[in-house]
Amino acid sequence: MRIPPKTPEVRVPRLVGLMAVDARETAQAQGLFVNAPDRKDFHLAVVDYVVRQYPQAGAEVPRDSVVYVWFDLGPGEGGGGIREPRIPRPPSGGLQRELDEPGDPYVVRCVTGL
Repeated sequence: MRIPPKTPEVRVPRLVGLMAVDARETAQAQGLFVNAPDRKDFHLAVVDYVVRQYPQAGAEVPRDSVVYVWFDLGPGEGGGGIREPRIPRPPSGGLQRELDEPGDPYVVRCVTGL
């Protein structure tokens, strides 16, 4: 662990993308505290990934300030995960349309009785 020099202000490190345990250690190494408003058991969290932080990385703040982190995006803010069933459904076509036509496209059909 690196001990930063005692200056009145420090730069906030980028915590987004780090696991909870790494976010705590990174902030502590800069002389900052971390708090998670959406997690009461933050001190026990280990493998949850930080998805948002305030203040943003690179901001200068007084030493011993608190950096707030969140582990889950709120409603309407995007994020990953399964979103099935999708409504409206995607348009039909593509490979599904190709599979609907039976037979070999290279077979020549002869029509008799012309």
